[in-house]
Amino acid sequence: MKEVHDVVRFDFRDAPKGKITRYQFEIAADGLGYPIKIPLIVAHGNKKGPILGVTAVIHGNEINGLPVIQRVMKEINIETLRGIVVGIPVLNIPGFLRETREFNNGIDLNQKIPGKENGNRSDVYAYRFFKRIISQFTHLIDLHTASFGRINSFYIRADQNNPVAKKMAQLMGPEIILHNKGAKGTLRRAAMELNIPTITAELRDPYKFQKKVIKNGTEGIQNILKHLGMQTKKEIKLNKPVSCKKSYWIYTNQGGLLTVLPGLLANVRKGEIIARVRNIFGDIIQEYHAPEDGIVIGKSINPVNQTGSRIIHLGILK
Repeated sequence: MKEVHDVVRFDFRDAPKGKITRYQFEIAADGLGYPIKIPLIVAHGNKKGPILGVTAVIHGNEINGLPVIQRVMKEINIETLRGIVVGIPVLNIPGFLRETREFNNGIDLNQKIPGKENGNRSDVYAYRFFKRIISQFTHLIDLHTASFGRINSFYIRADQNNPVAKKMAQLMGPEIILHNKGAKGTLRRAAMELNIPTITAELRDPYKFQKKVIKNGTEGIQNILKHLGMQTKKEIKLNKPVSCKKSYWIYTNQGGLLTVLPGLLANVRKGEIIARVRNIFGDIIQEYHAPEDGIVIGKSINPVNQTGSRIIHLGILK
């Protein structure tokens, strides 16, 4: 097993050149006083170039990105690498260990960034990893999946008004690219506000490893490394994505047993039936129709539906 170095504050440019080095970044301490450490894999090329960060598991149950980062880092040719690649397989250590989406105080970390230096547990955790790690990057890829009870297509969220982020999104080869700036508090929005071109990759479904999308994600990041001049590998030709100008979730207004009809990537027409709700006796008590034409980016697969539950994530095509 390779040596792992403990660090509290760390400039990635100080990592040894021509090597891939493993670190444990001490970010906080638990209730016993034991350190909470974020794993870092740092590949430092012999020549200057960008500092690309690849992060995963900011939501503790979204784990497809973890093996993507492992594969990307193993396949880097350190002899030809220009710049630095930093892989962070798990950002939300407490959530990952508890097998929950949220941090250990019940808060979604991806609504707290850039955090607060003096705040509650999630505030401080978010502040430290953003200030001490993320702010050093010149480019960022943040890997996600759907959460429990839902499934996603392989899609990218990106502000396509930023030409670098737009190109990164295209190079990932997703099924869909969704244009938006990102909500306040998200890692992508906070990084973009520091002029770090950032994309969010949604790699299908929660709490499982899915071989195809792991392969897709790995190849997409390799394309970005090639495009940024960091690696010399030939660009991999991937699918041409569908582009959406906006999207929104459709919710239920009636509780009961939910059946969502269209599949992922289905094109739905205005007025088309997209879901039915039945009562406990099996009677249909509500039907839902598409409010406009669009494509299914994600959908609920949980039949237990309280009023106000999600039905489909509808993308509106350009």
